[in-house]
Amino acid sequence: MLEAALLIDSVAVSASDGETFERMDPVSHEISTRASAANVEDAGRAANAAARAFPAWSQTPPSERRALLNDAADILQRRTDEFVEAMIAETGATAAWGQFNCRLAANILREAGAMVSQVAGEVIPADKSGSFAMAIRQACGVVFSMAPWNAPVILSTRSVAMPLACGNTVVMKGSELCPRTHGLLGEVLNEAGLPKGAVNVIHSSSDKAPDIVEALIAHPAVRRVNFTGSTRVGRMIAEKAARHLKRCLLELGGKAPLIVLDDADIDAAVDAAVFGAFFNQGQICMSTERIVVDESVADAFVEKFRVRADAIRANDPRDPKCVLGAMITEQAAQRVKGLIDDAAMKGATLVTGGRQEGVFVDPAILDNVSPAMRIYHEESFGPVASVIRVNGDDEAVSVANDTEYGLAAAVFSRDVSRALAIAQRLETGICHINSATINDEPQMPFGGVKASGYGRFGGKAGIDEFTELRWITIQNGTTQYPI
Repeated sequence: MLEAALLIDSVAVSASDGETFERMDPVSHEISTRASAANVEDAGRAANAAARAFPAWSQTPPSERRALLNDAADILQRRTDEFVEAMIAETGATAAWGQFNCRLAANILREAGAMVSQVAGEVIPADKSGSFAMAIRQACGVVFSMAPWNAPVILSTRSVAMPLACGNTVVMKGSELCPRTHGLLGEVLNEAGLPKGAVNVIHSSSDKAPDIVEALIAHPAVRRVNFTGSTRVGRMIAEKAARHLKRCLLELGGKAPLIVLDDADIDAAVDAAVFGAFFNQGQICMSTERIVVDESVADAFVEKFRVRADAIRANDPRDPKCVLGAMITEQAAQRVKGLIDDAAMKGATLVTGGRQEGVFVDPAILDNVSPAMRIYHEESFGPVASVIRVNGDDEAVSVANDTEYGLAAAVFSRDVSRALAIAQRLETGICHINSATINDEPQMPFGGVKASGYGRFGGKAGIDEFTELRWITIQNGTTQYPI
């Protein structure tokens, strides 16, 4: 059984009242992790520790911050096996997904390290005679970050890397579904030598989470909030942050469309659809949930897509040959099965898949999906792709935009100019032409629009999120005032 302590002021500690909670292995149904269950008092201690660490860390030279983040990247990669073990036991992920998480997370740390010298400003011409005016960026203070379970190493690392690079200190609340995985990141950053209190990690049981989140958002030292997770919870985070006038970055749900035009390379589109719809059991915010395909090529596309999906079966992630592991909980698997059954009952064709046994769901393809079906509107977050047939580019754009979400999209066409024109009409924060909806690079501005949230992680866009822009002037000579 794995253990997960709190990390407060760079020390691994138990909850002040000694309480713990347990995470069950979704496949074996045995206890995978016993974690310390923080209370509001513990959360306050973590924020206070981060506040004490802020003055020194914010003044640490960029080269030192860069070196520490690069060291953390190296340590994370060396400890990949520990992260993979924890991810399999806590989330039912495959080993390949765990290894990918660690590679990308290490790159996120290195990219953040490269950005420390890009926290820059500018000189702005002033109207006032003798005035030298500057716009400068400075670290804001304590950042409160919340990371989800589905890409636990990537998303927890992303939640803290740029804040630290910009000179902020962090309190990270891990997910109750993967406390050991998220706790490991705190250990890595501690081992890299970050100053005492610069990074704090707390865990909580699900029943205490709302009070802890509210307390940390309200804490006077907390200046920024970032949250990656569901739109439902994101709305609550935004409301709490607004009450305290705290700026927040929200990366929420998605309903990504993959548009296949009549001149598309069908084989390439099928490759992207298989990866986008089924990788990590469809439990990725960028997962391909809707395939919007021109009716002239729909039959050919669906048949090739079926053949590929037929070859994939969900099974135990501890099997070295496993490519599709377990869903996070049996309830999540049952919800996906319910969406499939609802669509089939309302006229969709279940082309293949849809078997659900416990936490395992085989890849499913639904054809002729319509707005009357729940799956047309709801984020499935499972291994199921909805095929929607359209006639022409305008209808494809209309259908793709017919959702409250707006995170990722893809367009397949041999005519890149035509595809770009469509991409520019899509209401999403991200769009890939002739590539899958799932794609992430640390230096890119990552985020969505509409109910997929607001703000951007990555690169210079991330610097804007985690710094204050200040106007500072120096007056030369005598100033004449009216009174």
